[in-house]
Amino acid sequence: MSAHTPITGFELSVPETPNVDASSSARLDRLDAESRRAIESLLALAPRGLSSMLLPNGTSFAQTARLIDSAAVPRLEGENPRYTAMAALGLATLEIEQQHAILQGSTAEELIRALIVRVAQSEDLGAVALAAWAAAEVLGETNEALFDRLSRAIAEGPVDTVVLSWSITAAVAAVSLEDRCRLIADWCRLLQSAQGRGGLFPHTVPAGAQSRLRAHVGSFADQVYPIQALARASRVIDGDELDAANACADRICELQGDAGQWWWHYDARGTSVVEKYPVYSVHQHAMAPMVLFDLVEAGGHNHTESIARGIGWIFTHPETGDELVSNDHNVVWRKIGRREPRKLARSMSAVTTAIHPAVRLPGLDHLLPPTHVDHECRPYELGWCLYAWSSPPIAHRDRQDGFTR
Repeated sequence: MSAHTPITGFELSVPETPNVDASSSARLDRLDAESRRAIESLLALAPRGLSSMLLPNGTSFAQTARLIDSAAVPRLEGENPRYTAMAALGLATLEIEQQHAILQGSTAEELIRALIVRVAQSEDLGAVALAAWAAAEVLGETNEALFDRLSRAIAEGPVDTVVLSWSITAAVAAVSLEDRCRLIADWCRLLQSAQGRGGLFPHTVPAGAQSRLRAHVGSFADQVYPIQALARASRVIDGDELDAANACADRICELQGDAGQWWWHYDARGTSVVEKYPVYSVHQHAMAPMVLFDLVEAGGHNHTESIARGIGWIFTHPETGDELVSNDHNVVWRKIGRREPRKLARSMSAVTTAIHPAVRLPGLDHLLPPTHVDHECRPYELGWCLYAWSSPPIAHRDRQDGFTR
């Protein structure tokens, strides 16, 4: 098939209202009524959106669905195994009948089995880690070949913070299948060794693996996936993982924007934001709730108020009057960013804060206003939405094997 495929009409028997099971209800029940209604609307939209992003092969998802000019429907572009894994984890929370409707008669389990074959020789360690996670959590299988690849790569280093975090989460998901407590403890120590004094994480482990101008910068993803990994690990090993997860969560909540924005780039050396924009929709309604609920369910700090504020931004963002949720297209538009040449503000902010953490570009919001809506949606956004609001099995399961708190 071509790399650019328009989304055409499809027949899909997916309910207009979400199927809220007991695990979803447990998390939704923590919210105020307005936030709950907002999330329920997204849970109804997500299955329909994912169905439209499934590629004709029926075993993988597109990289993105992009609205081009005045086209009637978004155009599918590319393919991404990471996003397929994330979508599969989300779809696995749905009833089998609904999975069949979305996946052209297939299931999340079959999607994951096809993914494992596809990433077996992949150079993308993130895809390998996510496939190992999905195999353990959804299939109930430990894929030794995937874990061996991760172990070798992590031992050789350096490794991306998100890849190390996903590897820990995968190992925790597999811990009841085979004793992996020692491996989890080793990987957690490595991850924590990169954590800054303010609780924040850099983009790579070790932190100094990047250039001097970038070594101090960690993205929002570089914060939330470690929170998730350490919170889940704290359920199966006896260490200070929960304290480390709490420190990072406390910091990003302290730095959250006045309108609930989860900012994009952080200074891992200290306690500040390097560059605020873009603000990504998936961070607001899925990734932050996913990991902060994992944290509190592991016995960590409760950040429900910050979760609710983040959700509110999706619908009441002050940066622009343009809507982020499109019920016509069954998507949530990807982000609000600056009107700028590609990544200009982020690059300049990385340089100035490398010189000194307190140095900022004056008048940045005026010169490069954050008013641009990126009219694309990636399948992982909708997959993580489903997953975030359905409590993952590990989050509520006290382990009887290995070390426990």
